[in-house]
Amino acid sequence: MKRIRLLCVCFLLFSFCQNTYAQSPEYEFRGVWIATVLGIDWPPKHATVEQQKAEFIRQLDMHKRNGMNAVIVQVRPSGDAFYPSPYEPWSEWLTGVQGKAPVPFYDPLAFMIREAHKRGMEFHAWLNPYRAEFRIGSSSIAPDNLIRKRPDWFITYGTTRYFDPANKQVQQFVVDVVKDLVRRYDIDGIHMDDYFYPYPIGTKPFPDDYAYKKSGTALSKADWRRANVDSMIRNLDIAIKTIKPWCKFGISPFAVWRNASKDPRGSDTKAGITNYDDLYADVLLWLQKGWIDYVTPQLYREIGDRLIAYETMVDWWAKHSYGRHVYIGHGIYRYYESSNTNWRKPSQIPDQIKILRDNPRIQGSVYFNSRSFDKNPAGWNDSLRNNYYRIPAKIPPMPWLPAKPLS
Repeated sequence: MKRIRLLCVCFLLFSFCQNTYAQSPEYEFRGVWIATVLGIDWPPKHATVEQQKAEFIRQLDMHKRNGMNAVIVQVRPSGDAFYPSPYEPWSEWLTGVQGKAPVPFYDPLAFMIREAHKRGMEFHAWLNPYRAEFRIGSSSIAPDNLIRKRPDWFITYGTTRYFDPANKQVQQFVVDVVKDLVRRYDIDGIHMDDYFYPYPIGTKPFPDDYAYKKSGTALSKADWRRANVDSMIRNLDIAIKTIKPWCKFGISPFAVWRNASKDPRGSDTKAGITNYDDLYADVLLWLQKGWIDYVTPQLYREIGDRLIAYETMVDWWAKHSYGRHVYIGHGIYRYYESSNTNWRKPSQIPDQIKILRDNPRIQGSVYFNSRSFDKNPAGWNDSLRNNYYRIPAKIPPMPWLPAKPLS
């Protein structure tokens, strides 16, 4: 009798494992954002070069154990560089002083790419396109920073200084920065986040009246702003693919493109801010035109959220991908920062993974942020390692791109 019960238990466990692992796809993007602005994830403040290297390796190894196959690392957080750039100064978040190279000298970007590839992980270089001075008055500004050389290229809004999105020279400068990155480094993708025109500060207008009037455009100001961003995105895609046709170009927008209350193509949401209306980023156009290869919407809300429900947005982005890849952005950091008890539930991230895996037009996930995994929030490291990501996955192929040549 005991033997029969034991056999039944073994059969049930086997069936459970089979069902669980059968849901693990052969191809799935499993990425993590590693933020360098303010040293959010890396590098540690006042760390030596060896300590910087050791900490990056520690994080990579943790993510590899969790089943990840890609990292998206911020290499240009604020008109600066985490690599020796002919265009911009060394980042203040690398050495504490903008423009100061690491001592002893090393190339952090080359090091990070090498370590990621050594572990079979893709490396996507993450850039902020327009931010130039993170906090006016307290940010470190190098003597050769363009803020000093070309003050006409910049606009101050709130406590931050931005490259002027309407300036054609600025647009070309951003393209040149990206071309340099793609040409010199073995990156797998270029990645930009949600900071296009800045998030509104109350009712304070973005000060571009003069540029708008000077342009002589017949467009409304909103359409003119969108056209400025569209132009840069289109030119970035051309530049990247001209140098390395296999290099991917992805955008990580705010969760909502537009609310359905403003546009029948929009989502059934009640977002106070949207990409199209407030950040002037028409991500849907970029997908439709094939100017970007993947989109990673920051769906940092929980399942059933009353304003922007996670499951609603997964379905919406899947239906509006235009054949490009969609990787869902999960906000695991909210375990620490949100007062919403849903983010304390161990089932929150596993259930989010189940929802996206049930949709064949979703190709994976990216998690914000790297160090949020350090304390195994809600046991999610265990869930990934022992269940959802236990079986390694390959990076989903993009049939419209040629294969990357073998090195």
